[in-house]
Amino acid sequence: MAGESDKVAKLPEPSKKGDLSVEEALQSRRSVRDYTAESLTLAELSQLLWAAQGKTHPMGLRTAPSPGALYPLELYVVAGKVDDLESGVYKYICGRHELKRTLDGDQRSNLCKAALKQESISDAPVVIVITAVYQRVMKKYGERGTQYTHIEVGAAVQNVYLQARSLSLGTVVIGAFYDNKVSRALALPDGEEPLAIMPVGKPK
Repeated sequence: MAGESDKVAKLPEPSKKGDLSVEEALQSRRSVRDYTAESLTLAELSQLLWAAQGKTHPMGLRTAPSPGALYPLELYVVAGKVDDLESGVYKYICGRHELKRTLDGDQRSNLCKAALKQESISDAPVVIVITAVYQRVMKKYGERGTQYTHIEVGAAVQNVYLQARSLSLGTVVIGAFYDNKVSRALALPDGEEPLAIMPVGKPK
């Protein structure tokens, strides 16, 4: 029987230096919906996840700003074609920079159906899904915490866009989906709400 350790994938250490400047990445950033059939490397996936919500300080601060450093966002990886990573759904554990498998098997098609059959989701080798636990922020900021969470997800999304561009990858942020169907497709825990879907792949 498979143990808990079999469901954890350690990610390569992310690079803190790149060849593309922030200005160049901003100038050339575009939404990309068409991808080749080529798989992503585990190092590329590691870099994307670190850009979105990676730990950058011993106190637990991350790459994206968060209201009160409460960090309501969670990241999931829907992996279909990633070198050295089994197909499945994984939760990103930012403090340890690792992935914990939550569902076995390729779930890209199910996620695609939950998002109005947008083919970029099923075509991309990997899909990043950003969810939110609003209560983490609302317990301090009340209803205003919802708005603060949406500001944070915007920052995380842009980080993924710029990191993808620096890796010569393409992505697009998708907001058109049925929340309840996405939650079922990914078996999200109660209290987590899907906010953004980002397929990632090598542009055609």
